[in-house]
Amino acid sequence: MAQRRTPFGDRARYWFDSTLARGAAALVGWMALLSLAVVVPASAVMVWTDPDAPPSLAERLAEVWRLTGETLRLGGATGTPLRAMLSVLLALVTLLYVSTLVGLITTALTERITSLRRGRSTVLEQGHAVVLGWSEQVFTVVSELVAANVNQRGAAVVVLADRDKTVMEESLGTKVGSFGGTRLICRSGPTTDPAVLPLTSPATAGVVLVLPPDEPHADAEVVKTLLALRAALAGAEPRPPVVAAVRDDRYRLAACLAAGPDGVVLESDTVTARLIVQAARRPGISLVHQELLDFAGDEFYLISEPALTGRPFGEVLLSYSTTSVVGLIRGGTPLLNPPPTTPVAPDDLLVVITGDDDTARLDDCAESVEKAAVASRSPTPTPAERILLLGWNRRAPLVVDQLHRRARPGSAVDVVAEPGEATIREISEAEADSGNGGNGRNGGNSLSLALHHGDITRPETLRRLDVHSYDSVIVLGRDPAPGQPPDDPDNRTLVTLLLLRQLEEATGRELPVVTELIDDRNRALAPIGPGADVIISGKLIGLLMSQISQNRHLAAVFEELFSAEGAGVRLRPATDYLLPGSTTSFATVVAAARRRGECAIGYRGHADASTRPHYGVRINPPKRERRRWTAEDEVVVIGTD
Repeated sequence: MAQRRTPFGDRARYWFDSTLARGAAALVGWMALLSLAVVVPASAVMVWTDPDAPPSLAERLAEVWRLTGETLRLGGATGTPLRAMLSVLLALVTLLYVSTLVGLITTALTERITSLRRGRSTVLEQGHAVVLGWSEQVFTVVSELVAANVNQRGAAVVVLADRDKTVMEESLGTKVGSFGGTRLICRSGPTTDPAVLPLTSPATAGVVLVLPPDEPHADAEVVKTLLALRAALAGAEPRPPVVAAVRDDRYRLAACLAAGPDGVVLESDTVTARLIVQAARRPGISLVHQELLDFAGDEFYLISEPALTGRPFGEVLLSYSTTSVVGLIRGGTPLLNPPPTTPVAPDDLLVVITGDDDTARLDDCAESVEKAAVASRSPTPTPAERILLLGWNRRAPLVVDQLHRRARPGSAVDVVAEPGEATIREISEAEADSGNGGNGRNGGNSLSLALHHGDITRPETLRRLDVHSYDSVIVLGRDPAPGQPPDDPDNRTLVTLLLLRQLEEATGRELPVVTELIDDRNRALAPIGPGADVIISGKLIGLLMSQISQNRHLAAVFEELFSAEGAGVRLRPATDYLLPGSTTSFATVVAAARRRGECAIGYRGHADASTRPHYGVRINPPKRERRRWTAEDEVVVIGTD
């Protein structure tokens, strides 16, 4: 068989590549040959075309050598061969020195730039916020910190996570958007290493926030990070306040011990489960919480008002026209929605909802109350309920426990999950835990639990359930599997919501659906009806952490607000307070809620319930503002069930 001849171009390219592979010497040689191949002919042309060129060939060649030497900085001295050789040697030494110096400077600058891009330099800031860890909550936390610092000059937020600095900056820039006057500084490194934490200058920080990562052992990572922070701050006084979050309440004690006496540790899964159950019983409550906890609108403040000392709390409710009073702080203990006859003590602080800490001004609104518009009927008692729970994850047992705490006798929960998601044993344990551990008013047998196996992303599974027979439908996403993106469970949840929406459209009947999503961007994709509610599992905790980071004294208020038995945010029908169709002021609503032992703080208008961005929710409206109240409107109150 004849051997195929290799083309000359390929052989030449191969030979050239082979010489380059020999190292720097070959590369320098090729550069020298290439330079001479260009400079020598060009110098010869310049000499031979010069009218003043010397006549003899030897003199012309010497002139060519001089031009070549000047161009390549090789001396170019003429004369004896020894003199020319010494000239070339000196020029080569000079070239070697200059090139080495340039190389050293370039290498040093490159290493410095690379170090800066890796985020390994120490931050020199004062009063900045430090965020340790990376999860979906980081976008909410950073966004809220930016909003809180909108009126502050020189504010900075430092994020430390075991990720590439450039990737973190790009992700935050994409999801958070503009940072305004706040400077975002990212540093790379493990948050559990005490030697790395000083990069963020935690000793001079105004607050440190520790986020649970999107990993199976996130809580242990949080505890270890808190221990590393304690080691990094050894000897530092005063220490910055620390706000952290864990998922499992079994880790909360360890996290509290590691955070120290001034630390605040939240339980994300428990708070999320409570909000899911509240939304299942009254869709729209998550919108109220978001309005209360973000920095975009009115929020919680603690104020002192000596002029109200000695007056009963019921009168204080109508003492401000643009501020809502919801409780007292007495001896460091929050008293949300105390009895109306409770007098305000000299050292009490008022817990209020207002636009800013300087917008609470006394302005009595008692004259704006119209008693003729107040409803006199008693609230309708809550009947037994049937709830459909689609899906199962680590928060599902907590959801069952919260359902049990206020379930009426005869209530039932049907769980639909694939065999690999929930087992009979898990369901039985959840039922036993809710019966024995629930210390609500109904005892241990008020809620029955049943498991049905099925794929909730299959249309036939949902069709055979008769979903319209349930009072509420709760959709839970799977726990993220190791190696999967943290928001991967949202994909299945969106499919289930699409199928439920199709059932709504086919029957013309609205479904009271409450769904849990991980990524807030998927809220806009969720195919849900106007009567549905969406809980972003990590966003609420991020909002809480941001609020507490700005005022750690609010931690006790939020603990009471989101506790199982304390006074919390509730949505009630407007007809429980006002006569349907009446046109009256919000002060009348406050007075009507006071008669029921509640603090009215806002409303949700039915006409705007589907209109973005607030979906009809209005928090802390002016008490003299008048509007027409319909039977479909709802009132936002602080109260108990």
